[in-house]
Amino acid sequence: MRTAYQYRLRPTPSQVVLMEQWLELLRKQYNYRLAERLNWWEQNRCDINACPLICHLPELKDRPDVYSQKRDLVNTKARFPEYQAIHSQVLQNCIERVHKAFDRWLKGDRNGKRAGRPRFKGAGRYRSFTFPQDEAGLHSREVYSSAQNRSN
Repeated sequence: MRTAYQYRLRPTPSQVVLMEQWLELLRKQYNYRLAERLNWWEQNRCDINACPLICHLPELKDRPDVYSQKRDLVNTKARFPEYQAIHSQVLQNCIERVHKAFDRWLKGDRNGKRAGRPRFKGAGRYRSFTFPQDEAGLHSREVYSSAQNRSN
């Protein structure tokens, strides 16, 4: 049985500012990784019924998948020091969200129902981040933004 817990946080004002900064950085990371995948898909897709005689087959190393994007987080943290404050598992979970959204669009869910094309997140539209493991490694914690907590 899988167990997940949600905790209502009562952050201090400085923690609220920090969480809002993290949410904004995660939103930018989500949009960047989604743009990588959509650009790759637009450049390399080919109609099934009308395949050209000379067809460009992309190399696998150029394809942005969840593993290559996670490996690229090291470069992101090196280039942009503001990302160093965010835990690596939180950033990896952001990439997994992009992966799930992209796969639901192309493949569909368990029932074969396909979702629409993934959208870019506007300001204030990335509302939560997840710490996949706690100290014991038993369950995940989802942390919601302060704006959502104030409305409840």
